[in-house]
Amino acid sequence: MQLILLERIEKLGQMGELVNVKPGYARNFLLPQKKAVTATEENKAHFESQRVNLEAQNLTLKTEAEKISDKLKNEKYIVIRQAGDAGQLYGSVSARDIAESITETGVSVNRSQIKLESPIKTIGMHTVKLGLHPEVSIMITVNVARSIGEAKIQDKTGAAIISIETDPSETNPQGQLNSSENGRDLDIKSVKHEENLKSNETSESSIEETDKSN
Repeated sequence: MQLILLERIEKLGQMGELVNVKPGYARNFLLPQKKAVTATEENKAHFESQRVNLEAQNLTLKTEAEKISDKLKNEKYIVIRQAGDAGQLYGSVSARDIAESITETGVSVNRSQIKLESPIKTIGMHTVKLGLHPEVSIMITVNVARSIGEAKIQDKTGAAIISIETDPSETNPQGQLNSSENGRDLDIKSVKHEENLKSNETSESSIEETDKSN
């Protein structure tokens, strides 16, 4: 199917170009999203009559998108999720979740602008493409963590916190010594016992020497 592009489409063409695409792609995406029109003679004539205005509008939108990109290009967005010790999420982070996280900071975006090939399913720092305009896109960082505290550590180190360190009291609620501590305690007792024996032997020797001298 031949279409006239009303805006730049990545890997397809620029505004005003005539392109040939599969009917399904045209009917399911390009036409309903008003990114193109069918290449009839009437539409060709209408586009040419509106080309100057369309290009001017596109330039204005592109300039606004570039300003937003300057504001967002170094931003990192935190998404809190539950996860197992191996870092696997109990669920996932979708394009909608990321769009909502960005919108909460005051910049309105929708999920279609988040170029996510598949949902995020692991803890860590993830680089995601954000499309602000057909000709303007930036890479943002999505920090997925179990808590704000872990997110801060990941932001500082750049590495995912895969496992959670547990409090020894949680695994040993009665405050009992572990095997290594028990072993060390026994060693200390053995040393003290040997010292007592030596002390007793020394005392007995002193008594014997005193008796002999008498």
